[in-house]
Amino acid sequence: MKLNHRKLILYISMSLDGFLATNDDDLSWLSVVKKEGEDYGYMEFNKTVDTYIVGRTTYKTVLKMTGGTFPPSEQHKCYVITRQEREDQNGITFYNGGIEELINRFKNENGKNIYCDGGGQIVKLLMEKNLIDEYRVSVIPIILGDGKRLFNGGTPMINLKALPSKQFESGLIHLRYEKK
Repeated sequence: MKLNHRKLILYISMSLDGFLATNDDDLSWLSVVKKEGEDYGYMEFNKTVDTYIVGRTTYKTVLKMTGGTFPPSEQHKCYVITRQEREDQNGITFYNGGIEELINRFKNENGKNIYCDGGGQIVKLLMEKNLIDEYRVSVIPIILGDGKRLFNGGTPMINLKALPSKQFESGLIHLRYEKK
């Protein structure tokens, strides 16, 4: 018997023109909305999740930005989706099996929601299998002009239902949608 329904939630930021990073994985543009004391609901969201999945490229980018640490592993069970076999380390599981099996296993276990933080390749893979239950996308008021897209196309059509969105003084708009 399933005790609860865990949702896979994509919680991510993108530029107004749909990019999640520059071509060289620079994320410094996210600072245009940085404001003292404002976390845009992140801490509240973080309380609702206990599992974190991310692609290998995003994982490497975070390590580079933080000097070798991976902050999500301090709070959640962390899974890095990769094509290569790799030993687990520092509380992080490197997973190279079928994504559908992994997500279905999570959804059938008791626990909090599952947090996906990108990047574009893992988002596409999850969308191809229609595994994302909710999309929470923070649109940053900047046009990058080029970079790595959040939504890469080539996925089946997915019908969504709008949930309440929120606009912030900084210009960031937090959009929320769930699968119908």
